[in-house]
Amino acid sequence: MSRILIAGCGYVGRTAADLFHAAGWEVEGWTASAPSAEQLSQLPYLVRAVDLTDRNAVRAASSSFDAIIQAASSRGGDAEAYRRIYLEAAFNLGSVFPDSLLAFTSSTSVYAQTDGGWVSERSLAEPRRKTGRILREAEEFVLNRGGIVARLAGIYGPGRSALLRKFLAGEAVLEANGERFINQVHRDDVATALLFLVQNLGKQTLGGDRQSRIYNVADNHPISQHDAYAWLAAHLQRPLPPVADSPIERKRGSSNKRVSSEKLRALGWSPRYPDFRSAMLQNILPTFGM
Repeated sequence: MSRILIAGCGYVGRTAADLFHAAGWEVEGWTASAPSAEQLSQLPYLVRAVDLTDRNAVRAASSSFDAIIQAASSRGGDAEAYRRIYLEAAFNLGSVFPDSLLAFTSSTSVYAQTDGGWVSERSLAEPRRKTGRILREAEEFVLNRGGIVARLAGIYGPGRSALLRKFLAGEAVLEANGERFINQVHRDDVATALLFLVQNLGKQTLGGDRQSRIYNVADNHPISQHDAYAWLAAHLQRPLPPVADSPIERKRGSSNKRVSSEKLRALGWSPRYPDFRSAMLQNILPTFGM
């Protein structure tokens, strides 16, 4: 039986761990805290509290794994949090588990394009913000050791949608008349993409073109901010948010692009929730009591 470590068994990692377990993998999950691990103690696989940023802790908890998914989140932290949780954790996992396939969950925020055009894995990834540059450092480390980089669009799913939360709280605003494109992917589709990549690529990723080991994970149907809020306003019978008086600064930088996941789809993966509207109706609005 193949063994996998989900290093970051949270919103996305827990869902991926469940899928790998159902697919016959022996799964182990790591969380950042003992209370989090305790909450998951009834799962049919082991979940432990291990600090990924502490190499000694990682080494003390080490075992034999065929693959590792680094899915820990900074939870909106600053550049220092990014350095610890993404870059240092990747170094620690890579050094303690040199023979394991490492799959790193990065972000499509590394694409800093602002013209609203389509970007693919071959497009320039030169983020302007320090947080994005740290993600790129972590990506390069993983790629240099033969691993996989999954660049995730904005994640939403049951109980989680930044757009919907702001809209319901009356905090939403339209930036530049709402022309900026929003790229998203459902949490469950991220999990299936990670399972697909690890099971179908595995050690095949070693060597070869480093660019071939980068995959965008998005629903492939970007929606403008205006259209997203207009749909919510019409569906929930609420007013459209106002236009922002000034540009809004974002932690990962302000960009405007449409993220293509055609490379991953061409291999055989497809999302269960193909666009914003279907995901909202089927799986997200009901969890917000809508």
